[in-house]
Amino acid sequence: MTSTPPPPSPSEFPVAYLTDVEGVWEKLEDFCRDNAHVALEGGERLVVRPGATFVFGGDSVDRGPEGRRVVRTLLEAWRRQPGQVVLLAGNRDLNKLRLARELTGHPLPRTPQAVRDGPRPALLRWIFDNSMGASGAFEFRQEELARTGLPASDEAVVDSFLEDVAPGGPLRDYLLACRLVYRQGGTLFVHGGVHEDSLGTVPAHARLEGVDAWSEALHGWYREQLQAFVDGRLDDTGRPAWEPLIAYQAPVPGTRVNSASVVYGRMANALNHPGLPSPELIALLERSGIHRLVVGHTPSGDCPSLLREDGFELLLADNSYGRVKGASRVFLGEERLHVEGEVVLDDGRGARLRFQLARGEPGPVGQQVRGTGELVKGPLEDGNWLLFRALPGYQVEQRAVAREELERLELEAPRGG
Repeated sequence: MTSTPPPPSPSEFPVAYLTDVEGVWEKLEDFCRDNAHVALEGGERLVVRPGATFVFGGDSVDRGPEGRRVVRTLLEAWRRQPGQVVLLAGNRDLNKLRLARELTGHPLPRTPQAVRDGPRPALLRWIFDNSMGASGAFEFRQEELARTGLPASDEAVVDSFLEDVAPGGPLRDYLLACRLVYRQGGTLFVHGGVHEDSLGTVPAHARLEGVDAWSEALHGWYREQLQAFVDGRLDDTGRPAWEPLIAYQAPVPGTRVNSASVVYGRMANALNHPGLPSPELIALLERSGIHRLVVGHTPSGDCPSLLREDGFELLLADNSYGRVKGASRVFLGEERLHVEGEVVLDDGRGARLRFQLARGEPGPVGQQVRGTGELVKGPLEDGNWLLFRALPGYQVEQRAVAREELERLELEAPRGG
């Protein structure tokens, strides 16, 4: 476990997974660099190698100045290699559908009157800051427009977001290519999480048994909702017929979660510290042949968090709020996985996590320190081990310990997500 593993190959680890790029081109670029599964040919054209599948876990935009570039690159790759590229819809992608109405005379009821009566750019900034968790998205888009030689006035920024979801718009077409759930073998991918009240649940449908029937029905509902948006359909009360999708991808009002949604559910506690699903939910998943759940959406430090218990694995790979600029790498086989990522420790030192692990293989990875709650993330290349803990105020603790110290700690399964 402490020796450096060989580079992952598509034959042994056929799935390459990346999530939550959020408009930061450097993350996509870093992920593809020296990657045997996925490459950026000419620095722009994403190509998936033979034998590999690339899964993007959602959230393509918002927190960087190249959101349109990311969306267009992922969409072009899906169109060219639809059998090897899987796109999951994230909440930051889906919530932009709201702009088609909110910027054209139908703002949220809680929008201040002064903002309603003001210019469109002021309204869009308010939407980003107060209802999308996307502070800075306006300025990031302005920067992207200017860099690509397009008009970059405040009004042009508003127009660009409306163009994104208009007929032929890149984000509209991207969402039409997306799914909410993807399964490959015993691995289930969603953007946010799976809980007892989301597994088997499709809005306005009877509860379904089995992961495959549920996934198919949820995808069908997702397609119906997008078609309602494309058609501009309203219900008998004049409300958008796609409003259920907007509610599905958002937190329950007054909270930060939506456990009935695979898009906005979180596999973590109130501090964003990751935790395994309940034993009952794990049993439900395993009855459908699922032994691994892979999610993004909830940041958990600089590198992925792997949690394990009795052959079941939960992998969280969103490092969008990490201390590093690059992207983590995750490669998945049916019975093995490969994880690597850069880390900045609390003492300021840089380190690199890199390991391969078989399902059910004994060892401390994915266990939690009793008493402190620190998660054992894995071995660092210098021979130490990385411990991680989420703290109040969206802070995290990342420290390295020697193997000898780790062996003295009492470990347990990280329950409570």
